[in-house]
Amino acid sequence: MTLDYYFARRFLRALMIVGGAFAGLIVMIEMLELASKFSDAGLSTRTLFSFAMLRLPATIYELLPIVIALSTLVMFLGLARSSELVVTRAAGRSAMRALVPPVIMAFVFGLLTVGVLNPLAAAASREYDQRAAQMTGKAAQAFSISDEGLWLREGDDSGQTVIRASRSNFDASILRDVTFLGFETSGKLKFRIEADQAQIEQGNWMLTDAKHWALDAGTQNPEAGATVHPTMKLPTQLSTDEIRDRFGKPKEVNIWDLPAYISKLEASGFSARSYKMWLQSELALPLSFVAMVLIAAGLTMRHTRLGGTAKRVLIAILLAFLFFFLRNFASILGQSGEVPIGLAAWGAPVAVILAATALLLHLEDG
Repeated sequence: MTLDYYFARRFLRALMIVGGAFAGLIVMIEMLELASKFSDAGLSTRTLFSFAMLRLPATIYELLPIVIALSTLVMFLGLARSSELVVTRAAGRSAMRALVPPVIMAFVFGLLTVGVLNPLAAAASREYDQRAAQMTGKAAQAFSISDEGLWLREGDDSGQTVIRASRSNFDASILRDVTFLGFETSGKLKFRIEADQAQIEQGNWMLTDAKHWALDAGTQNPEAGATVHPTMKLPTQLSTDEIRDRFGKPKEVNIWDLPAYISKLEASGFSARSYKMWLQSELALPLSFVAMVLIAAGLTMRHTRLGGTAKRVLIAILLAFLFFFLRNFASILGQSGEVPIGLAAWGAPVAVILAATALLLHLEDG
């Protein structure tokens, strides 16, 4: 048990060293990128650092499987160089038994990553997007999903328009049971439009079976002045692609809120496949961490005096990156519907764990 604790501490120490190095490098790169992006704003170093820190959680979150693999390499290379693995085997403990502490730590760290770091990264990404929009002077725009349907807001120098739709088709190209509320820059309501259907064509909302109420200050009885239109045009700066983009990236939704968000999307008629794929991928993340540990350990547990260490390290790093890209590629296939979501999310880590375990058993000499 004491030896297990020792191996667990070595793994955590390696994880902190590699993770800290990645975090420092990411912050420096982000600051340079942000300084170029917001060069006209003349941001101070302190402001650039705060922006970079908002980008840090999401960026390092995506790279954590690679961090886990490199941490495992650092740990086992250190143990092999100091002959501690040789002593461990001489004491009657197999290499597979020595792998148990780092595997458990990687799995637990994966659970903490999904449960704690994921919400932090999502919140930091949203905060960064809001500050970046203010910095670049973009028009106020918003999107949200609620039990009443979906809500959009677009704005320019002439005012704001709030749009509510009870439902839509799967790709958001057609909205149904739609209400438009137009506001002046002062916040006063200008008009209200209700339509059975709305879709964007060439810079206009094309409304079907619409009813228009003028609500400016000079209107005494809006209902008496209401007009009905079989078809109606309403100018917009939005496009169908922008509406789909407004859903936000799945990674910007807190994983604890993701199941409810998926239910609301489906109730509104939207396709939630990408969000389902992201949810399953996140749930499988602890297994991906375990797979990275086994990949790195399988090629670096031999004593360094046997030679070929650099070659084995290079192969381990290449295999780790291969699994990293394979996992992302499987996620893309799952989002597009080419393969079932469960298979896309869980297939790669399970297959790699089995293959790496088979390699370790093959190399294990007792």
